[in-house]
Amino acid sequence: MWATGQKQSRAQRNGRYVPEAMRHPAKMLPAIAAMVIGTYSRPGELVVDPMCGIGTTLVEAVHLGRRAVGVEFEERWAKVAVAGLALAERQGATGPGRVISGDARAIGRLLAELARRVALVLTSPPYGAMTHGHVRSTRDSGKAGIRKWNHRYSRDRANLAHRSLPDLLEGFGRILEGCGELLRPGGAVAVTVRPYRLHGELVDLPGCVLEVGQASGLEFADRIACLLCGVGERRLLNRSSFFQLHEARRGWARGLPIHAIAHEDLLIFRKPADGPLVEGATPRVTSSGTADDKRIRA
Repeated sequence: MWATGQKQSRAQRNGRYVPEAMRHPAKMLPAIAAMVIGTYSRPGELVVDPMCGIGTTLVEAVHLGRRAVGVEFEERWAKVAVAGLALAERQGATGPGRVISGDARAIGRLLAELARRVALVLTSPPYGAMTHGHVRSTRDSGKAGIRKWNHRYSRDRANLAHRSLPDLLEGFGRILEGCGELLRPGGAVAVTVRPYRLHGELVDLPGCVLEVGQASGLEFADRIACLLCGVGERRLLNRSSFFQLHEARRGWARGLPIHAIAHEDLLIFRKPADGPLVEGATPRVTSSGTADDKRIRA
């Protein structure tokens, strides 16, 4: 168990990330990224995030002296990741970083020059087309109703966030297979993931990702609970979102003991040290204009 929620997400990003980064609906917690990178890679080694979003993995990696490469489907967020790397460089980060705008389902082709050179892959799958985002309730605004913003990945239907769970897992499996081609023997894949509720039912996404990772030719190595709450001397410090608490209260009112999730599952896989490259179907590239692997450099 890692105590990664001692500071709120906003406090962890304040001054270290560009303001536009806060607009992403599902950001990886910087403390989780930093601990993973510090544990599973060494200075100078190569860290890759195939679904890098606003570049949390990349920013934390270059600050820790690693080389970092990210792939991001949405060009909007790729540009934010580039801006974050530029800020990190101005702040004295010693590692170089690079961002590619493209479809990670073809990551083996997009980053073919990195085959068998990557020490660590760190990423997180989407949880659906919309997340909790930012919320202002009646209590906050004094006005009736709830206002949400920054809660959509995009409206591009080719984004995996819009796909059903089976399609999401199929696509994520292809990404992991491609990452297996990039990893050096013994290299690690770290996936941060949590369960989510769909129509009131809890979806065991960590369990699904565990199965997909093993089916992709990776060896399961560890499972770590990364706390999203803070740990005080005598109590836990709640960091749950408005909608998590709202859903839990509604459940208890109906007699269902629903609890707000207070941790992120961190699944660790390894590429077999002396095995062959991960074998899988050749990644297909969608016809939505994502095959042109445009390179966006910091």
